[in-house]
Amino acid sequence: MGAWHDHGGNVAAARAAFPDAPTPWLDLSTGINPQPWDVSRAGAVYWAALPDVAALEALEAAAGRFFGVAPERVCAVPGTEIGLRLLGTLGLPLPMRYRAPSYGTYGQIGEARPVAERDLEEEASRGGTILIAQPNNPDGAVLSEAGLHDIAGRLEAAGGVLVVDEAFADTQDQPSAAARLGERVIALRSFGKFFGLAGVRLGFVLAAPERLAPLRRQLGSWPVNSAALAIGQAAYGDGAWIGQTRARLRQQADRLDALLRCHGFEPSGACPLFRLVSTSNAETLFQRLAAAGILTRPFAYAPDWLRFGRPGDDAAFERLDRALARG
Repeated sequence: MGAWHDHGGNVAAARAAFPDAPTPWLDLSTGINPQPWDVSRAGAVYWAALPDVAALEALEAAAGRFFGVAPERVCAVPGTEIGLRLLGTLGLPLPMRYRAPSYGTYGQIGEARPVAERDLEEEASRGGTILIAQPNNPDGAVLSEAGLHDIAGRLEAAGGVLVVDEAFADTQDQPSAAARLGERVIALRSFGKFFGLAGVRLGFVLAAPERLAPLRRQLGSWPVNSAALAIGQAAYGDGAWIGQTRARLRQQADRLDALLRCHGFEPSGACPLFRLVSTSNAETLFQRLAAAGILTRPFAYAPDWLRFGRPGDDAAFERLDRALARG
């Protein structure tokens, strides 16, 4: 099971561990939209030249409009994972804590330590930096707007900073927390999950310009490649696709909920890209589904949890249904 605890998407390890599983594999181990934006709509990418500075500015402006913040508060990074690991370059106040359970990466940021949700307000009153995923992963939990404001206010009063990881927030039709809560908050956004293009490796850090300055120095003149510049700018401007995809994701999340309940599981989570189930036989279920060529996501710290990404089409839903029905 260890090969799938750190993150989703390790299909190569699944093929090796389950050589007799039917193919192609159905990868439900990630929270990536299985119906991606069509990259051909971004036009041709000229690979022979260095990424254009004007294209970077255009991308950050397009992303800023989408997030609801000024372009000078948007810094493109080669994936949110890198953005998280570079938080230390922003001079954030210590100690660093994060709402747990959540992403495994959080525990690798400096000496960050986990904090249960019930203790967030008390911790915020002590200052430092608190990192919150909104929606959370893997349980899809969402803090109320009032709760976010309260934590941000407590931190600000104590000289601290709230960091909000909005990797899955594109599914929601609302501005970033960096827009709603102002410059006292740092936010991170992921491009690949909602747009279904994780291989582009594009993300953003949203913060006050003076806080972004050391990060921009670390990243240098070409923080992302030419394809990311072209695809990101075009995709963020595709309002019709964005609206249709948000509606479709909600409908298909409801369908996944109904399927899981039909087989005796109670799904949880507010993010339409994945659902979490709790069951005493999670490891057995993982193994059984893998033997059927379906990869899900287990968790070392919660052996009774299993996360299901959203199937991409009718055939994928039917395949999952048949595998779960085998008992």
